[in-house]
Amino acid sequence: MKFLGNVLATIIGLFIFCLLFLFGIVFITLLFGGDSELATVKKNSVIELNLSDIENDYAGKYKDPFMSFFSDNSEVGLTDIISAIEAAKTDNNIKGISIVNNYSEIGMAQRKTLRDALENFKKSGKFIMAYANTYSQKEYYLNSVANTIYLNPVGDMDFKGLSSEVMFFKDLQEKTGVKMEVIRHGKYKSAVEPFLDNKMSDANREQITALLESVWRTAVTDISKNRNISVTRLNEIANGLLARTPVLAKENKLIDVIAYEDEYHDAIKKALKVKKEDDYKKVSIVDYTKKHLLESEFSEANDQIAVIYAQGEIQSGEGDVNTIGEISMNRSLQEARKNKKIKAIVLRINSPGGNALTSDLIWREVELTKKVKPVVVSMGNYAASGGYYIACNANQIFAEKNTITGSIGVFGILPNFSQLTAKIGINIEQVKTHENAPEYSPFVPIDDKFKAVTLEGVEHIYKTFVAHVAQGRKMTFNQVDGIAQGRVWTGEEALKIGLVDKIGSLNDAIKAAAKMAKTNDYSTRNFPEYEKSFEDMLSKLPFGQSRESFIKEEIGTENFKILEQLKRLQARKGIQTIMPYEINIQ
Repeated sequence: MKFLGNVLATIIGLFIFCLLFLFGIVFITLLFGGDSELATVKKNSVIELNLSDIENDYAGKYKDPFMSFFSDNSEVGLTDIISAIEAAKTDNNIKGISIVNNYSEIGMAQRKTLRDALENFKKSGKFIMAYANTYSQKEYYLNSVANTIYLNPVGDMDFKGLSSEVMFFKDLQEKTGVKMEVIRHGKYKSAVEPFLDNKMSDANREQITALLESVWRTAVTDISKNRNISVTRLNEIANGLLARTPVLAKENKLIDVIAYEDEYHDAIKKALKVKKEDDYKKVSIVDYTKKHLLESEFSEANDQIAVIYAQGEIQSGEGDVNTIGEISMNRSLQEARKNKKIKAIVLRINSPGGNALTSDLIWREVELTKKVKPVVVSMGNYAASGGYYIACNANQIFAEKNTITGSIGVFGILPNFSQLTAKIGINIEQVKTHENAPEYSPFVPIDDKFKAVTLEGVEHIYKTFVAHVAQGRKMTFNQVDGIAQGRVWTGEEALKIGLVDKIGSLNDAIKAAAKMAKTNDYSTRNFPEYEKSFEDMLSKLPFGQSRESFIKEEIGTENFKILEQLKRLQARKGIQTIMPYEINIQ
């Protein structure tokens, strides 16, 4: 036994030593940094715009540096990259930007902002060139900003217009006995429609059609300007699938050159006046952005504009880079409010909504902050339902034309298995001291009284939501109710009906906030800094690889997204203010 005890002690000792050694390496890396090679960019360099690891506007910061090291998130966010592109415009070492086989998860509004930044970059006289083996519609929208567009000779292009698909489960519920009890307010609150019918309602078809048409209109308007093709002709090309092959795409002026990738790189060498047998100098956009961020830290501006990022679904708790929690959000608002160097606040929202109570808690903190300092909202891909709830009382609201917003409505879903249990021979009995003592049970048929009480709660939150919007937007209750009912709008449409003030980017919102604060010399400071414990960090091991990375590697990215969606559905508790459907625009 003593021998076994010694062996066990030795094993434990070795494990602790390895763990401490690992943390020592991490600490030294964090202390001295590992990006010294990013300190300089060579002359005559080209930025490679690869966004495969970029998804969020904000990469996130943690108060504990160990958390940043082990986090699965990118070290830079899209807003950092856009800022770096702006800096590259006046960087004499940078001669152009190359986009090769780019694939990213960023949304259409984010693409619009990035595209505008690239358009502005071209005004310096520097080039942007793009190459792809195949172009999806989303990637072509971004790539179409380039001076010259290349396509592989055996490649293809997807240019056919937008669509959306909705699944309905009413018949499935009746066959299985698993029913989703729905309690809602808002005729457009179609998140619950698939459980109520087996076909799309006219109201839902109306809003999805309007949404897709608005997003498409924004895209083809931008493409039209860059490619010098009329919007009418672009619609004809989409209808006839007249860009499906490289030859057709070139004939219809959507691309410039049909060539292989090596020929594309030879063209860049020619533009840089580099010999064909030599390599030209490249720097990845991520490395260039890190360099830019490092240099920006030494800004001498006394005044600051706080940029608080609210991205992901709204849930209760601390939150993180992919979810919005009231703890980190309200802590950030309070810190920005109390910090005398911070003169104004920009709330950058990229959220389809979520928990109604959490939304109201954040709304209240925005209301308190607004009394002390200007608060400006910048909307990204989404600022819908709960995402609009936390935006509606700001001093000013900016959105992109293709931002998805509105969805002012409330619903609750209660899964009920009583028909299924009856079918398979299970009977449930309840014992109670008072009539309303039992909690909701999915194994007992929902009664009219419980449904009425729950509907009362939904109606109360809806009226509160509408009243907040009416107060923040200086409209009457009836005016807001007329454009609410859960309906989704694009930023372009929202401007016309008064839900937003201006069409513009995050940078436009920051400038507006600075103007309200009467400051011209300022820097920006990003929030939140998330508080994650040592246990949270260890839960993402073994050996530095997070559980998310491991699962994603094993089952694939697309299946991982489905798994995450199921987890989000499971985590939703209480009444929800969330977008009526998840839309993946292709």
